[in-house]
Amino acid sequence: MADSYYFCHLMIDRLTVDRILDAANIVDVVSDFVTLKRAGANLKGLCPFHDDRTPSFMVSPSKNICKCFACGKGGTPVHFIMEHEQLTYPDALRYLAKKYNIEVKEREQTDEEKAEQSERESLFVVNEWANEWFQRQMNDTVDGRAIGLGYFRQRGFRDDIIKKFQLGFCPDKYDAQWQAARAEGFNEDYILKTGLCIRNDAGKTYDRFRARVIFPIFSISGKVVGFGGRVLDSRTKGVSVKYQNSPESAIYSKKRELYGLFQAKQAIVKQELCYLVEGYTDVMAMHQMGVENVVASSGTALTNEQIRAIHRFTENIVVIYDGDAAGIKASQRGIDMLLAEGMSVKLLLLPDGDDPDSFARKHSATEYQQYLEEHQVDFIRFKTDLLLTEAQGDPIKLSRLVNNIVDSVAVIPDEITRTFYIKETSQMLSVEERIITSAVARVRQRMREEKQKERERELRTQGQTAVMTQQPATIQPENDREAALTPEEEAIIAGIVPSDSGSEERQQSPTTAINISKARRDGEQAILQTEALVVQMIVRYGERVMGDFENDEGESHPLTVVEFINYALEQDNLRLHDERHRQILAEALEHFDEEGFRCNRYFENHPDPLIAELASELAHDPETLSKIHEKGIPVKPEEERLMELVPHVITDYKLAIVDDELRSLMKQLSSRDVLASRELSAELMLRFQELKQVQGELGRLRGDRVMM
Repeated sequence: MADSYYFCHLMIDRLTVDRILDAANIVDVVSDFVTLKRAGANLKGLCPFHDDRTPSFMVSPSKNICKCFACGKGGTPVHFIMEHEQLTYPDALRYLAKKYNIEVKEREQTDEEKAEQSERESLFVVNEWANEWFQRQMNDTVDGRAIGLGYFRQRGFRDDIIKKFQLGFCPDKYDAQWQAARAEGFNEDYILKTGLCIRNDAGKTYDRFRARVIFPIFSISGKVVGFGGRVLDSRTKGVSVKYQNSPESAIYSKKRELYGLFQAKQAIVKQELCYLVEGYTDVMAMHQMGVENVVASSGTALTNEQIRAIHRFTENIVVIYDGDAAGIKASQRGIDMLLAEGMSVKLLLLPDGDDPDSFARKHSATEYQQYLEEHQVDFIRFKTDLLLTEAQGDPIKLSRLVNNIVDSVAVIPDEITRTFYIKETSQMLSVEERIITSAVARVRQRMREEKQKERERELRTQGQTAVMTQQPATIQPENDREAALTPEEEAIIAGIVPSDSGSEERQQSPTTAINISKARRDGEQAILQTEALVVQMIVRYGERVMGDFENDEGESHPLTVVEFINYALEQDNLRLHDERHRQILAEALEHFDEEGFRCNRYFENHPDPLIAELASELAHDPETLSKIHEKGIPVKPEEERLMELVPHVITDYKLAIVDDELRSLMKQLSSRDVLASRELSAELMLRFQELKQVQGELGRLRGDRVMM
């Protein structure tokens, strides 16, 4: 089986998989998406999987794994990519192989396997083809070069910028792209779901972006998730919508994506600053001016999801506005949203009604960068200057001004930062600090009350759903300063292991090996705890040879840990209770004799994230079996003591099962029905006596001194 595929559904040979796993460094992989800061022996940052305002996502370089102590997500580099990019296990391996320049040789897919590809994968494939098609139409056709490429050059964009952002052109033909996509053999349903083409009520299909220049929109990892198309200047007369975007799909959500983030993420981290602009060409113009740490909200109102995407890389943001006063006033909600997410916000107003694109055409790169550096204004001063001009000594308007700024200060989550801004506001507006403080306190109290009402509504909704589905209702904990890691959690993260404390939701995680709080009885909990230790030995050492054992014919042969455990269970006709434990045992038995197979690597990188997380917890749990030793006697490493440790753990497991059955028998013997039946009572007593004898034998085995 040495040449078999690593997993039955993979088309990548095991040696290549091992090369990928060896190369994939958790810090390197996570850093592509999250800004990490040193925290002792580990690193931490804002979790990319939930609304995280205080760093709860921890990365362990020594263990090569990550974990969020708020939402529980994490794992190996492979599983991080699977979760973050919503990829299958094989595609996550391919992603990492590409990152580390590892060649992946695969067998040809069958028609059946192609048909089984997920919708997301298919949409990505169609979009990737479309992106290349748009570029070919612009660069390789007469109309494309004259119209599309000519438009970008007329706007002043250099060819290197056009290539960097992979700009394209869709010809002015009714269904040119539709016909081309069908000729390539793409599924019509997927072509329509990407939004590249539209089918009307009459059943006719036409190209969404025809006669437009194309701006591909990339995910944070560089996948094409959608497109923006702009009608050409010569056609804008009478056109109400100059820009058209891809519709919402399984891979594209406008509220989550930021144009240019893929190209900007490294510069944002390096500069510790992000510029936020409005449109595609604004981003491109700033890149052409040498400013690469810039993203655009693509003409939509700024969303919390977009802010959190930026916050993963920096907490410092400069919002750039043109001179349109109406636009500035409408954007104030966005400023408050940025503040509420813990961002440090500055604003910059361009002169004469310019936008970043038009301003770039009037200045050199040096002048452009200098203006950006010298004209950033703190949000308090910006709002004060803007609103004071309108107030002009009117007491009512001045009162509204104070309330407007108070509303902004109140949403800031950090108390120290709030206090600083209260003092600055007091000085700038010549209003007593205690008045500002009191006003901020009232706004925050109102915010808490509104949030509490929202929680209650959510609880009622979940409660109604729970009644219908017979599931318990739970509410996610508020993610505020109170959600920061405690010192205990910081200590726990040193080993990246599950805590015995924390939220009820985490305690009830189905993958937690040590804390099995769902057990209905103490006996069941003891069984599952000792069973977890049995499986821990499989994960850590399953393929290792324990020693030589004699079979029934007296012949001696080597026996691995997983073989010994399986034999010991079959000997007493026992079956592991937990389904994940049974799967680990079965797959270890299937693969243990393959050349180069290692249980810990196999299971920690398992395609099933539940199996992988369980294996990771078992493999790195500091509560190891090395505690099984005589007091005062030096302890050898576990791998040198397998001949003693594995039987000891098996004995503990069997004893837990016997103890549980004895407790059950005791309850039955005291029931009225059993007491009323002499025959049933005698039968149960006989079984009780047999188990007591077994209990004594197992107890003696467990009490025997374990040789060092």
